[in-house]
Parts: sequence; C-alpha cells; structure tokens
Amino acid sequence: MHELALAENILEIVKGSMSANGGGKLKSVKVRVGELAGVVPESLDFCFTALINGTEMESAKLEVERCDIVAHCLDCGTDSIVDGMTFKCAACGGGNVKVISGNELQVIEIEVEDECDNN
Repeated sequence: MHELALAENILEIVKGSMSANGGGKLKSVKVRVGELAGVVPESLDFCFTALINGTEMESAKLEVERCDIVAHCLDCGTDSIVDGMTFKCAACGGGNVKVISGNELQVIEIEVEDECDNN
C-alpha cells in the first residue's frame, strides 16, 4: 500500500511548512490527485487518519481534489479531457496527444488555526 508512504510524505511537508511558518493547530490539508497518479483517495485518507491518530494533529482533515486527465493535441492544438483511457483528441479524433494534466500529486493547501484564534 503506497498510500501509507504518501501519507507520511504529506505529513512531512505539513510539519515542515508549519515549523517554517510559526506552528499552530492543523485543521486540514488539501491535496490534488490526478487520475493517473495511481492513488486510491479512500486509502490515502485512511492512512493519513491512522498516522495522526493520538497526535496533536488528530482532528485534522484530509481533503482530496481529483484532477482529470487532460491531453493536448499536437495536431490541432486543442486541450481536452481524456474520456476513460482513450487518448484521442476530442476535437479532431487524432491520437497525437500529450498528457498535460492528470499525473499530479500535490499538497495545495495547509489550513492552520492560529493559536491566537483559540482565545
């Protein structure tokens, strides 16, 4: 289950960011996951929750934003969402396409509650 290693890496990014920005209480982490990234969002959430259980971050939520596969047609220049795994241009039907989105696995937002907000 590589989602465990991914969840560990996400938490390392979060800890590094929080340390560099003065700490606080982690509320949520938002990640963008492309359809081609090979990640099962439910498994990633399960692993994330298991890793933060019993820590000061245990109330934090993981939000997963799915990202479609988008291909750029090298023949007609159109960008289109890939339907299923048929890598053909939606405009001209050509197969000369380059994937420009769908491989993502990014931490895009870390929401932290300022310790001053608790008063």
